[in-house]
Amino acid sequence: MSARASDGSAQRLVAGIDSSTQSCTVVIRDAETGALVRRGRAPHPPGTEVDPAAWWDALQAALAEAGGLADVGALAVAGQQHGMVCLSADGDVVRPALLWNDTRSASAADDLVAELGAKEWAEAVGSVPVASFTVTKLRWLATHEPQHAANTAAVCLPHDWLTWKLRGSADIGDLVTDRSDASGTGYFSGVTGEYRRDLLERALGRADVVLPRVLGPAEEAGRTPDGVLLGPGAGDNAAAALGLGAGQGDVVVSIGTSGVVSAVTTTATTDDTAIIAGFASATGEHLPLVCTLNAARVLDSAAAMLGVDHDGLSRLALAAPPGAGGLVLVPYLEGERTPNRPDATGALHGLTLGTSTPAHLARAAVEGLLCGLADALDALVAAGVPVQRAFLVGGGARSEALARIAPAVLGRPVLLPTPGEYVADGAARQAAWVLAGTTAPPEWAAADTVAFEAETTPSVRERYAEVRELTAHRVT
Repeated sequence: MSARASDGSAQRLVAGIDSSTQSCTVVIRDAETGALVRRGRAPHPPGTEVDPAAWWDALQAALAEAGGLADVGALAVAGQQHGMVCLSADGDVVRPALLWNDTRSASAADDLVAELGAKEWAEAVGSVPVASFTVTKLRWLATHEPQHAANTAAVCLPHDWLTWKLRGSADIGDLVTDRSDASGTGYFSGVTGEYRRDLLERALGRADVVLPRVLGPAEEAGRTPDGVLLGPGAGDNAAAALGLGAGQGDVVVSIGTSGVVSAVTTTATTDDTAIIAGFASATGEHLPLVCTLNAARVLDSAAAMLGVDHDGLSRLALAAPPGAGGLVLVPYLEGERTPNRPDATGALHGLTLGTSTPAHLARAAVEGLLCGLADALDALVAAGVPVQRAFLVGGGARSEALARIAPAVLGRPVLLPTPGEYVADGAARQAAWVLAGTTAPPEWAAADTVAFEAETTPSVRERYAEVRELTAHRVT
């Protein structure tokens, strides 16, 4: 860490950190206005099992590229959720962290649900465990690496570990987290605000490990050795919602490798079908979330099939009529999570002489992707979550056709923000909130957005519903 500024500038700037699966991004922003001052980025190593030291090295590189922290008054870390970081009594990493996308714990998830029942899990922690959840990874650890399990004195998440390292502590009793990230472990209730150590014991075989203290949305997490104030941090989806300024009635539709539909709401969800994950927000409410496996890569695949780039795919899709003349693409190209069809494949229905054109196929690809996301949105609405408008973010949101067709399929107005680092921005906004000591986060200028509205086309959803179950199993 560099020497602190003495001219008062450190009270005017805050830093937000996004430690994602692929990289570490740092933004430095004005604490009052949110104006971007500078930024930095560094890559993370590939793989689903990573030594946390690599996150620390990337953070140092990203901070250096962003000009350091000498003039920064506060910072907060947002990060990929669910990752299992096990520490010894001395604070050493017991084994490389298992990330959210490490699926070796899939059978452990099945076992945990079978033992307790989906309904009991949903009522206890708002979610039914799947392979991504920390609790399933702890069961895998206890079963397959019992010595590592025995040496584990504390369990934390990626953003917890980085906050702890930034504090300069080696005492596992100093670990802290926030509700949003804790709610993705499978042993914390966002409703009661308490850990369920009985579920931790069910997974790990013991409940005597140290768990991070859960801080409030704007509670101080300590300071760095150089005096920079630390915020509690957040899980990545919760931080993105804070960075976008999403509030009651807003749903964030993220179209990346996977599709994520989440909403900030006072409504707690307990879905024993495992479609909705009952996570918490970074601002004290709840953040129910639905994930689909097939999102931006549906557009990638359609463009490749048609021999065009993404702009060309958009032009083709917008040239075809709504509903593509009855042509429907069920986009289960990698199986599907919502609905739970892991062995399904994609399917094309309604092919006729009239619909056998590149334009119709392009339109069917866009509408099929959106119908899958609309199914996810419907699940939230059915759970009592109010949805009035949708923010469209992620790489797939850059598709003009998708943005223009989305309001017709989703049945809500769509806002397309300027592409940005919304997870890091949310962390920076939290840091400014902690620095100010106010009851609500600062009112920063909203990201520039383009609004899209269109008449709803229920026939598109109806046609999709007719055929979405008609898929072939994957050939192995």
